[in-house]
Amino acid sequence: MNIKALGLNIKAERNRKDMSQAELAEMVDLSTNSITSIEKGRQIPNAINLYRIAKILGVDINELFKGIE
Repeated sequence: MNIKALGLNIKAERNRKDMSQAELAEMVDLSTNSITSIEKGRQIPNAINLYRIAKILGVDINELFKGIE
C-alpha cells in the first residue's frame, strides 16, 4: 500500500478545510508530530484514527484512499 498517497490525501483535505496540523491533531486526539508523520507517509493511522480524521475533514473515508494501489 502506498501510505505516502494516503498522507498526501489527508493533507490535501486538511488544507481544503483551511485547518492546521495542530487543529486536526487536537480534534483527533493525536500529537501534531503524529499528524506530520501520517501526512509524510512515515506512519499509518490506525482504523479508529483514520475514521476520526475522515469524519473531522468531512469526507468519506474512501476519499482518503484515492490513488493508493
